[in-house]
Amino acid sequence: MDKRFWIFLAVVAVIFGGILFATHQNKANSPSEGKGTLTKHLEGNNTTGVTLTEYGDYQCPACGQYYNPLKQVFAKYKDKISFQFRNFPLYTLHPNAIAGARAAEAADLQGKFWQMHDKLYDENYTQQLAEAQGSTYATWTTASDPQSDFDDYAKTIGLNVAKFNTDFKSSLVNDRVQADMKEGDRLGINATPTFFINGKKITSPDATLDAFSKVLDAAIAKQAADKKS
Repeated sequence: MDKRFWIFLAVVAVIFGGILFATHQNKANSPSEGKGTLTKHLEGNNTTGVTLTEYGDYQCPACGQYYNPLKQVFAKYKDKISFQFRNFPLYTLHPNAIAGARAAEAADLQGKFWQMHDKLYDENYTQQLAEAQGSTYATWTTASDPQSDFDDYAKTIGLNVAKFNTDFKSSLVNDRVQADMKEGDRLGINATPTFFINGKKITSPDATLDAFSKVLDAAIAKQAADKKS
């Protein structure tokens, strides 16, 4: 055959291979499809019938800013409400967000979800403080590959690191994250953090204990009134 024909085939093969590579790279930075069920991460005694749900992203700066106020909220209301967290990683904006969600879900398989949740947000917030002060603080949020950071956190909170790494890559963990994201999409969530009280979306309060207290006190009072009527 004409040499030009073989050259043409070679060029086509290179272009096609490049397309496949680019597609693979894009898929690696986004969640794969799955068939999981919604996560059920709840804490608190919920004696009033009020549940505050946060859809959050562990790498999100705003979520990091809300983390400490929400800890204060839980300390104040832990005997009255339930606090629930669900994953909504904004992976197109935050390249490590999916990995953060996977780390928390992998920790949950060893009964340490909230410990990893807190560690991820602690590091997020500390990194923001360092930036605000003009210094640097390397965390998982800025790492090109956060796996070694996650392994350190896993050791710190007492996980079996080998199991953690296996679970981190598992379809079970992926499916959990994916299920939360699909529910968030269904609910029309487009930013984090987004909050719900008893399944109804609310305007996000300011990131202060007082602001959340006003909203929760009103919800508790309404729940009590509804029970009486």
